[in-house]
Formats: sequence, C-alpha cells, structure tokens
Amino acid sequence: MVKKILLAITGASGSIYSHEFCKILWEKDIEVHLIFSETGYQVSLYELGKGAVTELEEMAQRVYDVNSFWEEPASGSNALDAMVIMPCTMGTLGAIANGISQNLIHRAADCFLKEGRPLLLAVRETPLNEIHLENMLKLKRAGAIIFPAMPSFYTRPKDLSEMAHFFSGRVAIYLGIEVEDLPSWKG
Repeated sequence: MVKKILLAITGASGSIYSHEFCKILWEKDIEVHLIFSETGYQVSLYELGKGAVTELEEMAQRVYDVNSFWEEPASGSNALDAMVIMPCTMGTLGAIANGISQNLIHRAADCFLKEGRPLLLAVRETPLNEIHLENMLKLKRAGAIIFPAMPSFYTRPKDLSEMAHFFSGRVAIYLGIEVEDLPSWKG
C-alpha cells in the first residue's frame, strides 16, 4: 500500500494536474512530500495563482529545496513509496534518462529507479522529437512509468478542474490508490 508519495513539479505547463493529484492524496491521508523545480514553482504560480500554490505546500508533509542533496529523497534508503513527476518537462526526463543529477528531483528519481520503486513521469510536450522518444524508451526499459498528461473526454468534463481530477485520479489508481468518484468507461 502506498502511504508516502514524493511529488515533483517541474516547469512544463499542467500544474493543475499536480494540484488535483495532491488533493486526492490529501483526502486519502497519503503523505505527500513535495519538490518544485525552480521553473516549476514559477509556472505553478502563473497557472494556478499564489493561493493554490500555498495550498499545495500546506497539503504536503514536507517541502524540499530542489537544490539540496542533503534531503531524504537523495538517498536510496528513503522511506518514500513512490515518486510522481507531474508535470514532467523533457529536460527533466532527459536528465533522469541519462543519469544526470543536477538537482534533488533528478537524484530522487535516480534513487527510485535503482531501488526498483515506482517512478511515474507525467510528461507534457508536443510534438515529440526523436530524442524525447528515445529518452522515454530508455526510462521505460529502466523501470519508469511513462504516463503522458493526456486528458480524457469520454467523461464529458464540465471544466478544467474536472478534467485534471480525472487524469490525476487515473495516476492514483495506477499506483494502487482507490479513487471512488472516478467514472470508468462502461462501453
């Protein structure tokens, strides 16, 4: 059972997904440990507003400094059950795929891969070039879960929040977290 999740927010558009995901975890009493990349923080402020970013930080059990390698997620012996990078930039994906730890997000992802724990990347980019695809394949082969942030429309979402909730709920379900209010396809 997943009890502690490391949520990393990078500078790709789609901060609404991380906000909805964090709300789902909060409601389930799942401990959230949070890291913003520097650009991820700025994009989140722009897309969500200061109030929602503050709410994200308040829902987290811990908020880590992205530039500190002296934090729990920098070690393979950390007590975190899964890591989700949502949204995930192609720069972050590329650094992780090539074993380059320039910040705590990259280093933590490396630890999750080497320890065989779930690492899920909600990538946000289009169109994809060959380098993006090669890096995704490299990470998939290394054990990562590539989970592109693609909204579903068969649920007929009424607004962006509902659409983001559905995607974020699918991520939670994939990690073994029950989300009761999520509609499923009935055919």
